[in-house]
Amino acid sequence: MSDKLSKKTGFLNKHAEDKSELSSFLAAAKGAVAAPEGSERGRLIFALDATMSRQPTWDQACHLQEEMFIEAGRVGSLDVQLVFFRGYGECKSSRWVSNSKELGRMMRKIRVQAGRTQIRKVLDHALSETRRKRVQAVVYIGDCMEENPDLICDKAGELGMLGVPVFVFQEGQDIVAERAYREIARLSNGVYLNFDEGSAASLRGLLAAIATFSAGGREALERLEQSGHKGAQFLIEHLR
Repeated sequence: MSDKLSKKTGFLNKHAEDKSELSSFLAAAKGAVAAPEGSERGRLIFALDATMSRQPTWDQACHLQEEMFIEAGRVGSLDVQLVFFRGYGECKSSRWVSNSKELGRMMRKIRVQAGRTQIRKVLDHALSETRRKRVQAVVYIGDCMEENPDLICDKAGELGMLGVPVFVFQEGQDIVAERAYREIARLSNGVYLNFDEGSAASLRGLLAAIATFSAGGREALERLEQSGHKGAQFLIEHLR
């Protein structure tokens, strides 16, 4: 065998080994997502792009979170933290709240402002929170991406290693955003979904399923799936 062919074969074998190791690692990371234990309350970060392009659907987002609390309340306790960015470098997080009315009041006080995306800050915040006390999941709703995708994906991978899936919901058809959003979901062992005004009902069901997962873990999600809940069925399928 020539040196050139030998090197090529060695490279292919090494590539196959690396790919196999990566697959094993991702499978192990996916199984690392932990449900709340005993009396522990589930914790979910609800992150939103509050830049000007989101104005048409901001009010819709205020109502969607209520669905999460209602479904989660049936299986366990859930605390939610609101994180949003807007304007020039403004990225804020709320205190942790345990009811939909309180979170709704906070959301209604927010006014969208022109600015660039700050998704990396959102993921960095989620990492800081879960290092203090486990966060079960992150929900992110946005429509564009104006940052270095490599830096964002690095943070998404860290969340995946800590067992914190990011569920990314995209408004609109921005292809740059879609590519980055899909990677965020893949690296964190979460789920990506595109939606529009016509799919609001589906989004409500999915958010309810995610809240159930955060409050009661996989077992609670599977019980919801067995009841015929379409959001839970979709989530179970994409978390496999």
